Amino acid sequence: MGKGGFVYILTNPKNTVIYTGVTSNLKERVWQHKTKHYQTAFTARYKISKLIYFEEYNDIRDAIDREKQIKAGSRLKKIKLIEEMNPEWDDLFHLL
Repeated sequence: MGKGGFVYILTNPKNTVIYTGVTSNLKERVWQHKTKHYQTAFTARYKISKLIYFEEYNDIRDAIDREKQIKAGSRLKKIKLIEEMNPEWDDLFHLL
């Protein structure tokens, strides 16, 4: 078994843009988004740093597969997924 991982969804302050990512260290990765560590990245340009959804996996490969599945789905499917876990679209960073 490999290293664990997370699939996560971020949004901007007005909840208009949805970004799906995968990482082995969720707290560090979301912090990079919040501090605009990569200043020219899509998430930095569109102020995407609010963690609204995440799933944890024992194997990073499973997280990558899930990320692909989520990205392939419609915006409506992503919204439904988010609202099942986080109906108010609160920033979940404090849970990490």
